[in-house]
Amino acid sequence: MFVLGFPLLLVPFAIYNIVAFVLRMPDEFWTTQATVVHMMSGQEWKLTWEDILLAFSVLLLAVEIIKSTRMGARAIVDHVLSMALFVVMLVEFLLVPRAGTSTFFLLTTIGLVDVVDGFIVSIRSSLRQVEVETERAA
Repeated sequence: MFVLGFPLLLVPFAIYNIVAFVLRMPDEFWTTQATVVHMMSGQEWKLTWEDILLAFSVLLLAVEIIKSTRMGARAIVDHVLSMALFVVMLVEFLLVPRAGTSTFFLLTTIGLVDVVDGFIVSIRSSLRQVEVETERAA
């Protein structure tokens, strides 16, 4: 399964960049209403595109955290790619005017949580690996 070494948070990052740079949507696009959900309480929940993208990103973050529990070379590659993605997101947030939005800031924060949690989970799970050697009778 080659997808396991792929940082899933690249998907919302790509979606944001496609909307911002390829489709040239205005910055207000993210805060426009996408749909309305009628709640049982009678309240109307107005979902924006930002809400949908960030909820999708949080779901992918949960999958990334689960992926970080495995050991091996593929996990190391996944951590390196997640770190590289976070660095690219941070640089874009700081230097590119169209990425200077609260939506992109929250995506960058989710990327940071992915990197930090990935390393913490890997370190904690590696501490629990205990190898026992048995002596052989001569």
